[in-house]
Amino acid sequence: MSLISVEGVTVGYAGGPALRDLTMRIERGEIVTVIGPNGSGKSTLIKTILGVLTPTKGRVSRERGLSIGYVPQELAIDASLPMTVARFLSLPRRQDTALIVEMLRRVGVPTVADKQLSSLSGGQFQRVLLARALLARPDILILDEPTQGLDQPGVAAFYRLIEEVRQEMGCAILLVSHDLHVVMSATDRVICLNGHICCEGAPDAVMDAPEYRALFGEGTGGALALYQHHHDHDHDHGPEHVH
Repeated sequence: MSLISVEGVTVGYAGGPALRDLTMRIERGEIVTVIGPNGSGKSTLIKTILGVLTPTKGRVSRERGLSIGYVPQELAIDASLPMTVARFLSLPRRQDTALIVEMLRRVGVPTVADKQLSSLSGGQFQRVLLARALLARPDILILDEPTQGLDQPGVAAFYRLIEEVRQEMGCAILLVSHDLHVVMSATDRVICLNGHICCEGAPDAVMDAPEYRALFGEGTGGALALYQHHHDHDHDHGPEHVH
């Protein structure tokens, strides 16, 4: 059975359906990236998969006992609230201190355990949110535009970290992104969304799809393929840059 199956799902708001007749599956260990213009239903899809929204039609099935780690698009923390990173990572379930230290090291911020959340940079905070999601030992990690507000080096570093996490922990990853210019090198599948699935497949196949070009224009050139998929190619070569 797939980790998550979305079958014929329609989700509506007062203004009409945000998603219609959407069918997709996520398999164990794969990375799926969802792209689409603003208002295309990307965050609605995430909320529906998480069970926050209920479809008006169709159904979402999850593997029995599925553990989900979630990194939201943003999380507002009151700057006046005194809370250390270690304390934050122990909410709502107390975590072993050694495990917290190890997970912070794993996500690249080994020295922040005793720092106040309010003192962290945007990039540090995103890595702390990732550490929190990984402490659940998830079968699938869901990230909703996790690099919003980061500069380009920060974005590239975060995506590399996600790829490493998948390789080490074996969890599936569902990534929602507006970064058309930087799709992770390890993405197995890209789903192009605009209220429904316009096209899906390997990054280079989606880039060439007329539905993709109709949405994002010829001007994107090969922007989607900035980080090409090299699973089946010579790993001695770095990412191919397409201009």
